[in-house]
Amino acid sequence: MWNADEQFEKLGLTLPPAPKPLGVYRPCLVDGKYLYLSGHGTVQNDGTLIIGRVGEDMDMEAGKLAARQVGLAMLATIKANLGSLNKVKRVIKVLGMVNATPDFERHPYVINGCSELFASVWGEENGIGVRSAVGFGSLPDNIPVEIEAMFELHEG
Repeated sequence: MWNADEQFEKLGLTLPPAPKPLGVYRPCLVDGKYLYLSGHGTVQNDGTLIIGRVGEDMDMEAGKLAARQVGLAMLATIKANLGSLNKVKRVIKVLGMVNATPDFERHPYVINGCSELFASVWGEENGIGVRSAVGFGSLPDNIPVEIEAMFELHEG
């Protein structure tokens, strides 16, 4: 059986602190066998945010790394609230929002930073779900990426 916690350890990455809500919402919600994660930002290991606009303040490679950092923040929320990444059966849907200049067109490439992380944690079969990757004129606090997602949980 696939062990997501072990897979994460093998990656040698570190989880940032699970972000606290900065408004009136829940970071995650379990409904039956589904886990919904609110939009997450670019929380780094020291609790600060990666700031900037893709195509202006950073290139698409830096944007992709920012999206991976958002994925790590999402994993931190899962661990903080469910106790283990192994509780997740599979990724259902990811919505990736990129703070980008009007001429930037590589939003899917940027969001791959998160999608590739999820695929390496839960495997290609269960770590890749449906996805949208879109550009925005701005995001909260001028973060480069915000991502929300829905997961299916193991029963029991």
